[in-house]
Amino acid sequence: MFSSPAYAQAAGSASSGGGTAAFMVQIAPLILIFIVFWFLLIRPQQKRMKEQQAAIAAVKKGDSVTTAGGIVGKVTRVEDDHVEVEIAPGTKVRVVKMTLSAVHPLGGAKPAND
Repeated sequence: MFSSPAYAQAAGSASSGGGTAAFMVQIAPLILIFIVFWFLLIRPQQKRMKEQQAAIAAVKKGDSVTTAGGIVGKVTRVEDDHVEVEIAPGTKVRVVKMTLSAVHPLGGAKPAND
């Protein structure tokens, strides 16, 4: 024949004390992986999101903003849910506040050539 018979091994008794310890040994790496993911990925992302929401809520006239679509301009008027952005002299666009991806306060950044 081409194959040999396979026999199932008898599993340890569920009532023995080793079952709980074996379960904990198997689940410990999964818990450890979740903790690592929490501190390296989830927590920093939540912190960044809170900072961005605070910056969007605090946007004011004169700030330079970047929209999610990549449009860069200067804020000329702020309303509850919308912001008017001047993208060129005489060209103003109304955008929803939540589509702002970056807010640069007026005079907040140093010039690159200094």
